Amino acid sequence: MALSTTKSPVSVATEHSVADRKAEAAGVSLRSVTKKYGSFTAIQDITLDIPAGAYCCLLGPSGCGKTTALRMIAGHETVTKGEVYIGERQVTHLPPAKRNTAMMFQNYALFPHKTIWQNVEFGLKMQRVSARDRQQRVGEILELVGLSHTAKRRPDMLSGGQQQRIALARALVTRPQVLMLDEPLSALDENLRVRMRGELRNIQQQFKLTFIQVTHHVEEAFSLSDQVVVMNHGHIDQVATPTALFNAPASQFVAKFIGDNNIFTGKVVGTSSNKTDRELIELDVEGVGPIFCQGIPTPRGSEAACSIRPDLIELSPSPDGFSNNAFSTNGATSSLSATRINAVTARVTDVEMTGYVTRVSLVLAATGQALLYKARTTDWANANLTVGQAVSVRWAASDCVFLPY
Repeated sequence: MALSTTKSPVSVATEHSVADRKAEAAGVSLRSVTKKYGSFTAIQDITLDIPAGAYCCLLGPSGCGKTTALRMIAGHETVTKGEVYIGERQVTHLPPAKRNTAMMFQNYALFPHKTIWQNVEFGLKMQRVSARDRQQRVGEILELVGLSHTAKRRPDMLSGGQQQRIALARALVTRPQVLMLDEPLSALDENLRVRMRGELRNIQQQFKLTFIQVTHHVEEAFSLSDQVVVMNHGHIDQVATPTALFNAPASQFVAKFIGDNNIFTGKVVGTSSNKTDRELIELDVEGVGPIFCQGIPTPRGSEAACSIRPDLIELSPSPDGFSNNAFSTNGATSSLSATRINAVTARVTDVEMTGYVTRVSLVLAATGQALLYKARTTDWANANLTVGQAVSVRWAASDCVFLPY
């Protein structure tokens, strides 16, 4: 069976039946939570609030603690120190079955010897739901995910996408207040992963439940989330909406992790008011000189950094500066006309066409620092720039984000 046609399987259910089946969402709070394994600290004193009904993604590299955090919320890992709340209830020491949550595991954990119906029904049996109610609820949830025709099959007879939907149905049929998903799309190919993202989001919005998903895939987190929690080495570096995270990363780690941002490190040597909530800040970058950015007021002499997205810089084929034939894309020029300008000289070292976007690797002439530039492939094809060519690079201070740590 195809994963979906012109209509998502979610749309099979009527508004009335979905309302009948949905549980009341609950928020999740962690208060000064620490998790240790012997002398190793996996989670260090994190505090986090996830609103009821939100789609939250815990984002970060392998080993950052995101799965451990998820499992502590679910009750599959004990908390060394701190408290976990689901809604108003303190659940820190309750077993998973007492938390009114459900977990969808990375490998789906379907019983291979049971039929699809029996797999979905299993949790209801554990809850001692009556046979009559089980019949109704399993039938409805299989219809909702568009797989009622597979009820008598076994998991190995289904595709990866179908198995994922059955695992989701099995979790939702117990009517949890919070659904947790541990990298649920990692086993799928790229096209299927993109399509399943849409279905996950549709189901979350239909049920209006709190979804908490672990992922290391930035695009996945951006496309699904109301709230993104970026984790690194057992700490939370930033909590924000996808848009805020993309436009204003709060640390060097976040800036690098979410999108190939170019980072300059230096010392704060001056600030001036722009009559906005952000100051114009001057950084002295060794070997480069002054770099201007915008951010929160910071004392002079402070070690700091700034980042500029690779799609917000502008190139000129003239190594001596910009002229009327400057190569400009991505709307960068509109910002440049209204703010202080940063400018450096660089050399093109590599060009990688990745589809719609072409990635251009540069190296600064003064320091050898690597920079990345991104352009639409159609624009780059007309740029007449080649590997080894010297270029001028510039960007607006208003597009350059100050990173205080």
